Amino acid sequence: MGEKVAADGIDPADRERCRRKLHECLEALRRMLAEKRFDRPRNLMGLEIELNLAGADGLPRMLNSQVLDRIASRDFQTELAQCNLEVNIMPHRLCGRVLDQLAEELRTGLAYADRQAREVAAQIVMIGILPTLTAADLTVASLSESDRYVLLNDQMRAARGEDFAIDIQGVEHLLASSPSIAPEAACTSVQLHLQVTPGRFAAVWNAAQAIAAVQVAVGANAPFVFGRELWRESRPPVFLQATDTRPPELTAQGVRPRTWFGERWIDSAYDLFEENLRFFPPLLPFCGPQEPLRILDEGGAPDLGELVLHNGTIYRWNRPVYAVADGVAHLRVENRVLPAGPTIADVIANTAFYYGLVRALAEEPRPVWTRLPFAAAAENFDTACKNGIDAALLWPRSGRGGGLAEIPAVRLVRQELLPLAAKGLDAWGVEPADRDHYLGIIEARCARRVNGASWQAAAYHHALHQGLGRDGALAAMTRRYSELMRTGEPVHTWPVAWAVGRPAVPEERRVAEGA
Repeated sequence: MGEKVAADGIDPADRERCRRKLHECLEALRRMLAEKRFDRPRNLMGLEIELNLAGADGLPRMLNSQVLDRIASRDFQTELAQCNLEVNIMPHRLCGRVLDQLAEELRTGLAYADRQAREVAAQIVMIGILPTLTAADLTVASLSESDRYVLLNDQMRAARGEDFAIDIQGVEHLLASSPSIAPEAACTSVQLHLQVTPGRFAAVWNAAQAIAAVQVAVGANAPFVFGRELWRESRPPVFLQATDTRPPELTAQGVRPRTWFGERWIDSAYDLFEENLRFFPPLLPFCGPQEPLRILDEGGAPDLGELVLHNGTIYRWNRPVYAVADGVAHLRVENRVLPAGPTIADVIANTAFYYGLVRALAEEPRPVWTRLPFAAAAENFDTACKNGIDAALLWPRSGRGGGLAEIPAVRLVRQELLPLAAKGLDAWGVEPADRDHYLGIIEARCARRVNGASWQAAAYHHALHQGLGRDGALAAMTRRYSELMRTGEPVHTWPVAWAVGRPAVPEERRVAEGA
């Protein structure tokens, strides 16, 4: 039900029916947790990457349906806008040479997808926000051909009652408005899934929240939005504002946005699903045929379709996931913090750092979230988004004194968190060679204070100094980024200076889409 939604119209009775069904689903979930009706632990992880399509000129290409037709693989799917794709890697067991295996699968899959994209004069670009995107590129007309996207846009627009405002003050100031949620499609991310038992869910989710800022600091890769240099990781504010169904009056009243960091540490997965119902009205009030409590009474595992669909319209940076596979229910933590790219090596390094660190922190006898106020974790997240690898973060002091200290992110990672991540990967049973190689990429980024965002900003200013205007510099930087991305070498090794050439295609704005 959550995958395909028909836009047949919604009336008040639909909303009332859906609200009742959501509460039935929540009661079913409560019973399943109490009765331990979940899959056994299997150390399974999953990986999804959202991708951009660009031309040889570095400009976006609205061609995902044509590219997907040529790829013809279920591993690749549409995303919100026609310039986006998503690749899904099958679940893997976290052990052995899993990191190298993931890297090889991504290299093979993305190389094939790129070859198919080139048949329609496009190419795959892994980047948090494509720097050459403009507000004019992202409109209702650019949404992918899907009833669900159209209906989601219509419902968010109706809930807000006015245009969506994008107002971000960073290095520069961006002020824009949109009559649709299409600007959200600018944001492309890596999503890391970890299947956990109900008993471990809260510890893993809390750990993931505590380190979200650190992930952003070392992995930021989205400094440009609609031609303006903003935050080092601009996806979170863009995503929040492009999906914000609150008019200013509700914002002033403290109503929660549908994209949010959260407001407390949790004790159970139930806490998050209960908050979803308590704080957010359903945007897609559709009901499936299942009766969850009856199925539960009969010994089955209900799909909780309404709860799952509703959860998919609330954009937590660490999202709870309920699913049923082979007739057995399971829970996952979906980490949505990281931007896409810059290279496969960087993506897998970020992956290794996350899975190792979250395991180590979740198993500490004195968990970090018992010493770090949730408000400090939320403040850290904003700080990391604004400053990237140059951020200083609040972190619990070691030793008897306790309290918080403000520590440069690179020092925190190198001195404290990388050893913990290594310990966590050892606990998963990851091969030491993989562990050392990919965590070494994180260490080198911190030593050189270079990540995707800092490279993009430096390369853009280099192009400006070579005499290009703003649009030309962004396009030249994007083309250079794409070239270096294809070498596979991690971003901390990329040179900033290069001979800036003129565009392969004149910059009068777009070649005809589909040509």
